[in-house]
Amino acid sequence: MTFAPFTEAAVEARFRSLPEPLQPSMLRLRQVILDVAERNSEIGPLTETLKWGEPAWLPKRARTGTTVRADALKGSATHYALYVHCQTSLIETYRRHYPGEFSYDGNRALIFSVEKEPPAEPLAHCIALALTYHRWAKR
Repeated sequence: MTFAPFTEAAVEARFRSLPEPLQPSMLRLRQVILDVAERNSEIGPLTETLKWGEPAWLPKRARTGTTVRADALKGSATHYALYVHCQTSLIETYRRHYPGEFSYDGNRALIFSVEKEPPAEPLAHCIALALTYHRWAKR
C-alpha cells in the first residue's frame, strides 16, 4: 500500500510519535480514510488535522459528515481505535450492519489490534457512513 504524503506537519509528527508496532496499522487506517473520501464524490476533499491531540479527518464541505479520529488506545502499543462523535448514531449503525466484524467501545469507537487487519469493505463502509453522516442521518 502506498501512503499519501502528509499535508500537516503536526499530524505527521503525531504519527511518528506512535509506538513502533502501531505505526504501520495507523498509517494503513489513515490511507483507507483518505481513499474512501477520494472515491466518494459525496464526501469530497478532507481536512486532516489534530483534534484533542489525535489525528482527525472531516469533509471540507459543510454539513456533509462528522469527524473521524484515530489513535492508539490509551496505554497500549498494540491496539488502536477509530473514533466517531459519541452523540451520533454511528456506532449503533455499525453494530447493526457488522455485529461480529468489529470490537466496539461504547458509542464512540471501533477497536482494532495490530495482530489482525480490520475487514476492508466493512471498515470502508463505516468510514463512508461517518464522512456522509449529515447527508443521511436526518432522513
